[in-house]
Amino acid sequence: MRILALIAAALAMAGTAQAADPPASIYHLDAELTNQAGEPVGLDLYRGHPVVITMFYASCPAACPLLIDTIRAVERSLDPKVASGLRVLMVSVDPERDNPAALTALAKTRRIDLSRWTLATADEATVRKIAAMLSIQYRKLPDGEFNHSSVLTVLSRDGEIRRQSSLLGRVDPEIAAALTQ
Repeated sequence: MRILALIAAALAMAGTAQAADPPASIYHLDAELTNQAGEPVGLDLYRGHPVVITMFYASCPAACPLLIDTIRAVERSLDPKVASGLRVLMVSVDPERDNPAALTALAKTRRIDLSRWTLATADEATVRKIAAMLSIQYRKLPDGEFNHSSVLTVLSRDGEIRRQSSLLGRVDPEIAAALTQ
């Protein structure tokens, strides 16, 4: 009985030690992206800044416009100094249609500030890797649209996941707090 108690205590301590380790940076992922201008960029293009990263597709009729509006609401909720340092990376789940021209058109239509926001695409394998790192699920539907998770992820200046939220349409206070820390 005492041996079982010692094993249980050791397992509990091991679980605690792992939970205390900081999360790994997603910047270690080998991911070649192409931005809305057709330029190659890395997943770490905003290293040194707090980042909100999400996945979307340009022709999305519902959730993706709401993702953009939610990120803007988060920006407005922040102290102006914090908001000016924030960067946004949106990675498309639709590399087949979301070429640089489609991304530029979306940025223009939605009046996206491309000095602080980047819309990007990548090959399908890279998109799958990024989605897995962010715990985002998606699948292409027969009509060409996508069913996808709508998740905002806050990254630290070093690319560590600080907070995630699927709350859309209003500011998740935990997302705003993660950006001010």
